Amino acid sequence: MPHVIVIGGGLAGLAAAAALGDAGYKVDLYEARPFLGGRATSYTLPNAESVDNCQHILLKCCVNLRNFYERLCVGSRVQFFDEIPFMEPGGRVSILKAGMLPAPAHFTGSFLWLKFLAFADKVAVGKALLAMRSEHGKRTDLEQISMLDWLQEKAQTQGAIDRFWRPVLVSAINEELDRMAASHGFQVFWLGFLATKDSYQMGVPSVPLGQLYSSGTWRKLGNVTMHFRSPVEQLDPERGVCVAGEWKQADSYVSAVPFERIGAIAPGLGIDVSMFEHSSITGIHLWFDRKVTNLPHAALLDRNIQWFFNKELGKYLQLVVSASKPLLEMGRSEVVELAVKELGDFLPLVKEAKLVKAHVVKEVRATFSALPGLEEHRPVAVTKWPNVFLAGDWTRSGWPATMEGAVRSGYLAAEAVSGRKFLLPDIA
Repeated sequence: MPHVIVIGGGLAGLAAAAALGDAGYKVDLYEARPFLGGRATSYTLPNAESVDNCQHILLKCCVNLRNFYERLCVGSRVQFFDEIPFMEPGGRVSILKAGMLPAPAHFTGSFLWLKFLAFADKVAVGKALLAMRSEHGKRTDLEQISMLDWLQEKAQTQGAIDRFWRPVLVSAINEELDRMAASHGFQVFWLGFLATKDSYQMGVPSVPLGQLYSSGTWRKLGNVTMHFRSPVEQLDPERGVCVAGEWKQADSYVSAVPFERIGAIAPGLGIDVSMFEHSSITGIHLWFDRKVTNLPHAALLDRNIQWFFNKELGKYLQLVVSASKPLLEMGRSEVVELAVKELGDFLPLVKEAKLVKAHVVKEVRATFSALPGLEEHRPVAVTKWPNVFLAGDWTRSGWPATMEGAVRSGYLAAEAVSGRKFLLPDIA
């Protein structure tokens, strides 16, 4: 049985391990932390309560992530919603959902009734979506310009930018519009909103993220062994991997560590990451003494807080701020105060409720920044060492830094190791 060592237990490493384990490989995965999932995981607070580091969601167009969940037999633990609520300060809610018409016209009815967009905003968005359809696959400069450049080229109103394009894209790609390659914005809207009638549907895990990849979910893959609290100190194509001063060998090696670590463990690979930057995400957990909402989730407009997710009967809400650089300089109490104040602008019951406890998670290195011009610097799975392969959302997966991108990179690395096909094609 061929033997593979995978370095890193984030989604990229887990996807590679699952694919290779299914293909009959003996897999040993080494993870520095005592749990799996990397930046998409959960952990236990001192009061024994389990929380996600940040709410992670997927769309139905994330076919490889869904395939990975099915490999682990946890696909049923993701609940999909066919309505996207947008909430304005004051509490007014507009719903975007598919109607009777076929794709790409399936949003026509609900889009026309969106109350938070003025008529001029809707006309501008409609023209931009038509332009997106006509330019998809034809323009060659989308990697070099920002999404904001493209939106301004299409004469988008400020209302359309601030209340439609920005809420969707900043949340999806974790970067501001002026720092996001237009190619990624195109991809999100093409696959998530235009390709098929249900590709936009949002999946939210119904259990803490860590339960999706707990040790029990790996039992059907008996030839995959997890080694926790086992950081790899060095990777060498001939000697293997060094863990706690001991060298361990295999036939092949998959490095699924973040870009900032690859130079330290494998300097001989010569991977240039000087063009890469980080973008942060902040998750804010709030527990109230009473129910403050009945909505399962909502996108919040015109404030720092971008989303809330109802985690427990309307009493426990998880808030998300993507591309959250302004919050990094703030103290925990300041972030909590801001979050409660802004949430009260949308949910009046928050002002009557008592905050029982709060928890703030600042993921400073949440993703790489999907900058214009970066794509050509993202490395592929194959390296100059024939038995060493790369995975990670920062590698050239065909997607930006999302859970789907991480899984795609793991599958691509598994393909390079085995010569077998694992990657599923995009829906369009």
